[in-house]
Formats: sequence, structure tokens, C-alpha cells
Amino acid sequence: MKTKFFLLIGILIVFSNCAVIRPGEAGVKQTLGKFSDKVATQGTILYNPLVSKVVKESTQTNNIKLILSLPSKEGLSVNSEISILYRLEKDKIPSILENLGQDYEPIITSVFRSASSDVCAQFFAKDMHSGMRAKIEEEIKSKMKVNLEKQGDGIELIAVLMKSIQLPRGLANSIERKLQAEQDAMRMEFVIQQAKLEADRKIINAEGERDAQKILSEGLTQEIIKIRSIEAFNKLSESPNSKIIITDGKTPFLVDE
Repeated sequence: MKTKFFLLIGILIVFSNCAVIRPGEAGVKQTLGKFSDKVATQGTILYNPLVSKVVKESTQTNNIKLILSLPSKEGLSVNSEISILYRLEKDKIPSILENLGQDYEPIITSVFRSASSDVCAQFFAKDMHSGMRAKIEEEIKSKMKVNLEKQGDGIELIAVLMKSIQLPRGLANSIERKLQAEQDAMRMEFVIQQAKLEADRKIINAEGERDAQKILSEGLTQEIIKIRSIEAFNKLSESPNSKIIITDGKTPFLVDE
């Protein structure tokens, strides 16, 4: 009876000292302070609670959100919401835990603050609110990667995203006025272009009418006028209707009866 009891107790102890590793997690056994090189990604890990424990870490993409005031080249402060996307490399989790510990996110944040200050200070405030933002984000990411590698390998930076950029009020108003002026200039240029096209069209039409009149006047010689008059008299003579013809012998003028 006692044997069965101790056997049952032993089974309970064994099953009560196992860690379940779920999808998206990695587990590393730590025995007497030393981390195992073996990383488990799914299933269970048995361990002796007296001398060991299992440390679990996420292998999914993680997001650190920050709200910072970033310096600019002209000495202004630009407020921005930041997202740092990163992921732990599964095989290097023991190295990360050994070198950085489990509380490694503040280290990533500190590295970002340093990298972002160095990079943003090379750009004007308006650049952070324009198409230059992608370039700034990429340079911050590259600088962070170099600095993190000095702390130890194993943290994969996926992206650095600058969101909700808030420029100083005076600068924001200046940029808005500049954009409005550019739009007005583009609109005026369009109006001028349309007016020019309309003027060109009228000139072309006028030139066409002038050339037509010129050609017509050059073609009406005295000989042609006489021939046309003779043809007109012939047609009148063939007509059965009686008419009164008043003429100077050159051109007819008809009066119907």
C-alpha cells in the first residue's frame, strides 16, 4: 500500500514539474543558473524544481511602442509615436538570456533613443513629415542593429516605424502655407496654359480665314469674272420665264416679272 502511495506521489511530482511550450514560444531550461543550449519550441520540458526552471520567450514579432521628442537639424523638437518591431532568433535565445537577461526590452529602447537622436539630428524637421521619413527609419534601424550586435547577437530588427509626426506649430503652419501656395501656382499655371491654347486656336482660325480670302481674291481675275457673266447670260436666255435684265454689259441684274 505504501509503495503505491509513494509511486503515486512520484508520478505527481514528475508531472507537476514540467513546462508546456506552446506555438509561438521557445523554452530554455536553466539549471543552477546555467542555460541549456537546447531550445524547445513545442511540447513539454521536464525539470527538477529544486535545481532547475524553464524560461519561456516569445518567438513571434513583438512591438515596442514609444512616444518621443526627436531632435532635428535646425534644433527643433518633433514629437512622434514610434513602433519598434523585433523578433528573437530561436537558436540564439540562450545567448540573449545569458548576455541581456529576460528584461531586454529596455536595452532595445535605450539603443533606439541613441540611434534616433544621432540620425534625426542630420535631417530637417520637415523631412520627418515628408517622403524622407522612410530613409530616416531605415538609417535608425541600421544604426540600432550595429549597436545591438555589440550587446550580443540574437535580436532581429524587423522595422522602425515613425507614426503621428507632430511638427512644431509654427513650422507646420509654414509648411501648410507653402503647400497651399504651390497648389495655387499650379492652378494658375493651368489657367494660363488653357488661355494660351485658346489664343493659339483663335490665331490659327484667323490665319486660316485670311489665307482663304487671299486665295479667293487672287483667283478672281477680270477674265474669270467675264466668263462667269457670259455663263450667267446663257442660263438666263434658256429660261422660259420672262425677265427684265438691267446690265451694263458686264454683269446682269435680274428683275422677275
